[in-house]
Amino acid sequence: MFKPFFAHGAQRSTRSSVLSAALTGVLWSSWTLSGAVHADETLDKIQSRHKISVGVLLTGLPFGTVDPSTGAHVGYTVDLAKGIAEGLNVELETVSVLAPNRVQFLQQGRVDILIANMGFTDERAKILGFVPTPYEQIGGALLTRKDSGIKDWSDLKGKKVCASQGGRYNEPLIGQYQADLKAFRAQSESLLALRGGGCDAAVHISPTMHALLEKPEWKDYHIGAPTDLEPASSVIWVRKGQSDTIAKLDAIVRQWHASGWLIETGKRDGLHPSAALLNMHEVLSKNPEAVLP
Repeated sequence: MFKPFFAHGAQRSTRSSVLSAALTGVLWSSWTLSGAVHADETLDKIQSRHKISVGVLLTGLPFGTVDPSTGAHVGYTVDLAKGIAEGLNVELETVSVLAPNRVQFLQQGRVDILIANMGFTDERAKILGFVPTPYEQIGGALLTRKDSGIKDWSDLKGKKVCASQGGRYNEPLIGQYQADLKAFRAQSESLLALRGGGCDAAVHISPTMHALLEKPEWKDYHIGAPTDLEPASSVIWVRKGQSDTIAKLDAIVRQWHASGWLIETGKRDGLHPSAALLNMHEVLSKNPEAVLP
């Protein structure tokens, strides 16, 4: 099975590149040959309603939150959802999901797609479909008090660590680093527990943790490990068997990379672009049909 991961540093996976190109080609051919009349269930639903429903996490910036003055959904993943709707020329409905229920929302048809901070894993790919071209690469960061004595992931053994229910970092935190995991329904609850002394550290997606350190109330905290935990490709998720939807979305994401739109959108929302994102832009800006490394 193709995994849309990007190699660290200069390492590249030829097999993944070839399979990625083949998958994208097959999916795009399926769309162009079948047309909207024979579109899959999801795409047909989107076109008939002239609206797409996107599940997003609204647990905090830079990824997503609710503007208290207007009630509007704002943030990076919300902007990506807007870009998808614009690319499909349909209206947008964003639906707030949480880590424990986002897969169920998609499987039950309560949303058409997920842009909800779900990194690619083999386990998720067994039950869901996904857009093969990632929109970012993100890992987990360890947030802790400066005086905690925690300086690396190995220091978490026996420590109380706050995290999200259903988060992909939970397994390595327990199995590899033997942390005493405390899982919460929402990231905000986890961080509140950390501030209240209920945990020794918290682990969530890296951009969010770094953004917190810019706020005065987090001045006594720092990133307690020099590397991110299990960086993985961030992809758009769909239901299984929706090949036409995947092909349409993949074409949009590749155009985002080629134009630099993803980089500019991330910067505007306070998300520093990863090395993988910069590399994808460099490759696709020169040749939009290129095989990604």
